[in-house]
Amino acid sequence: MIVKTSAAPPRTGPVRAALVLVAAGAVLVGAVLLSLVAGSRPTSPVEVWQVLLGEGDPHVTVVVESRFPRTLLGIVAGAALALSGTLMQGVTRNPLADPGLLGVNAGAAAAVVTATALLGPASTTATVWWALPGALLAGLAAHTVGTRGGDGGMVRLVLAGAVVSAVLMAYVQAVSLNMPDVFDSYRYWVVGSLAGRGYDVVLAVLPVVGAGTLLALLVMGSLNALALGEEAAVATGANVFLARSGGLLAGTVLAAGATAAVGPIAFVGLAVPHVVRGLVGVDFRLQVPFALLVGPSLLLVADVVGRTLVRPMELMVGVVTAFVGAPVLLYVVRKSRTGT
Repeated sequence: MIVKTSAAPPRTGPVRAALVLVAAGAVLVGAVLLSLVAGSRPTSPVEVWQVLLGEGDPHVTVVVESRFPRTLLGIVAGAALALSGTLMQGVTRNPLADPGLLGVNAGAAAAVVTATALLGPASTTATVWWALPGALLAGLAAHTVGTRGGDGGMVRLVLAGAVVSAVLMAYVQAVSLNMPDVFDSYRYWVVGSLAGRGYDVVLAVLPVVGAGTLLALLVMGSLNALALGEEAAVATGANVFLARSGGLLAGTVLAAGATAAVGPIAFVGLAVPHVVRGLVGVDFRLQVPFALLVGPSLLLVADVVGRTLVRPMELMVGVVTAFVGAPVLLYVVRKSRTGT
């Protein structure tokens, strides 16, 4: 639909792809079970199973059921961040690109701060509805500025995203530092966390993430052509503008949904694409579905670490992913400089 044909990059064999798919699915199932078992009040797998069958102790049932929306949100947000990072790195051909490339995180933060300053602190669901349009508008503004005049160069687009982010974050700092109530509310959201979210938050962002995922599935073949370079992509019959715009739009929508729901969680969108490429190669027709499995696994495991490391207190998942992701970023930078 987006392009006429797609390029044919080196393929991962079907047997290897199937084995990796089964392994990635098994890891995700294990991460989900771990998320239901672990917490400030440890529960056993047997107790969780009894709750799922409706036969659990009432107290244990309350504890385990409170983890259901948190786990579901981890799956949705992890998949969105991982897929967004995969798309951003593919479209820009930049291994250091992440979901916040076009100012999505800054737009969500600016919207949250503005709404809090005008209306006062509100529920988590209301915060989602504030953050979502802010994230989308920031991404749209960066794309409009970066492609104005018909120049779709990636350098200009990335610079536009950096400018939008800088302006919006300066605004966020000015407002939050001069209004203590706003700062007190904002500082919890900006770290990134799965805690305190219910099914209402999942339902609020699920249509957005679903739309972004559908668009990603439509453009994933065309990203193989873009990986060869613009001239080669045109030679294969690809519509470079539509492919690039579709990939950026899908990545922005996915990042907006995840950020609105859980705050700006760092490094998931940066690290997962590298893991996926190491598993299945450079074919985006494989990278996209595998990112949907690896991303949730990483986020759920990081959330479990945050819940259990300082029990009975809790580290927000954004802190854990930052600690884990920093070495990954250093490795990627070193690898890109040495060419190894």
